[in-house]
Amino acid sequence: MPSTTAAKATTSTTAGRRTGEQTASDLAFYSRAMKAPALLDAAERLAERARTEAWTHTEYLVACLQREVAARESHGGEARIRSARFPALKTIEELDVTHLRGMTRQQLAHLGTLDFITGKENAIFLGPPGTGKTHLAIGLAVRACQAGHRVAFATAAEWVDRLAAAHHTGRLQNELIKLSRYPLIVVDEVGYIPFEAEAANLFFQLISNRYERASVIVTSNKPFGRWGEVFGDETVAAAMIDRLVHHAEVHSLKGDSYRMKGRSLGRVPTAATETD
Repeated sequence: MPSTTAAKATTSTTAGRRTGEQTASDLAFYSRAMKAPALLDAAERLAERARTEAWTHTEYLVACLQREVAARESHGGEARIRSARFPALKTIEELDVTHLRGMTRQQLAHLGTLDFITGKENAIFLGPPGTGKTHLAIGLAVRACQAGHRVAFATAAEWVDRLAAAHHTGRLQNELIKLSRYPLIVVDEVGYIPFEAEAANLFFQLISNRYERASVIVTSNKPFGRWGEVFGDETVAAAMIDRLVHHAEVHSLKGDSYRMKGRSLGRVPTAATETD
């Protein structure tokens, strides 16, 4: 017995010319069968343009397929963005580059190409609170989602909590393997909360497991010279930094908090810029 699709094709074929109504009906049927709603939406509009500009059948087909692929990529990007669990949705385009000190427009544009993800390299942003580190990290990660990369975002403390839960239930290696399948993870706010020995060890395993295998974006309010304080061990901190910066772009951002820009709150201490 012929399939439903084959039967449709048979019954919709006539000896004479097909009517516009028949063609529209078949197009709607096949688009639903292929789960290609964007193709259906674009076909009629593109047909008029094809007639006006004398496209070949092949050119018209390519244009229709391009619309469907673009729509699927867009929807896929939205799903990846939701899955990444960003605390807020920020883009590179929304970044106030006039306030961004410590990075040039050319450097920002280069990061925006996402070549560092393709090269399995890292991006590290250091600097006082409010200088744009998290906005940069989220903006690049959102762009990565839109480009087809799976991304996971969390603060350093949240990553440690996740790994500790896996460790205490005997699933740490499985969790690390699972995370290694993400081309990019973002570790935000390294340095805001000191780590105990177990937490520092878990964090080291996360970084070590991704070394030369997948990319990490890290933001920190502490210069590398003070990471020993964060992890409670200079040796562990040095080993972690060594793996992070071996293949990485490191940017030290400077200046006052963007969040305090234009606000008068009396005498507020200025965040000091720290150096290694």
